[in-house]
Amino acid sequence: MNRVAGLFYGFITYAIFFATFVYAAGFVGNILVPKGIDSLPNVPMAQAMLINLGLLGLFAVQHSVMARPVFKRWFTQYIPAAMERTTYTLVSSLALIAVMAFWEPMGGIIWNIKSPLGVQLMWAGFVFGWGLVLVSTFLLNHFDLFGLRQVWLNFRDKPYTELPFKLPFAYRIVRHPMYVGWFFAFWCIPTMTVAHLVFAIAMSAYILISTRTYV
Repeated sequence: MNRVAGLFYGFITYAIFFATFVYAAGFVGNILVPKGIDSLPNVPMAQAMLINLGLLGLFAVQHSVMARPVFKRWFTQYIPAAMERTTYTLVSSLALIAVMAFWEPMGGIIWNIKSPLGVQLMWAGFVFGWGLVLVSTFLLNHFDLFGLRQVWLNFRDKPYTELPFKLPFAYRIVRHPMYVGWFFAFWCIPTMTVAHLVFAIAMSAYILISTRTYV
């Protein structure tokens, strides 16, 4: 029964993650979502700035702390090891949902591209970025990365085995194709607002710090 519950937990978590990922693309691009990163401002800019930086800071702390080996060793004293990655995925998804739910738009235009070709290139870069992030996860092992492989092996009563080191196609061209995808996703936008710039700078800084920390 515990293995069945773990498998169910893994699939529910994965569904939450994937829905959050898709919604995040709409949120960042202001596409088909009720509240985007550039919806109408509701509070003064200084207050919005503090709220948004606080949300991004909490997201970064959660990602960093839960990814640490010392935290994983402590955490798996209280939950099965097979559930650790799934739980990380769930909490990360909830942290991102919190960012999007409580985000305060700020107004203010940094750049606004008018050229039809420029707009098309920006949107092409935006789509490329989100696509590259997703494809990069499959080039490694998408289901291991988000905890499904772990709960599936546990369900079959088989021990977890580390994945062999490999360098798929994109990883032979650039060391961190997923991070490259995030940069495209965050920065390729025809109209850059203050809120979007804050988001892009904060997330990019976190990625760069993570790259230096975990290489």
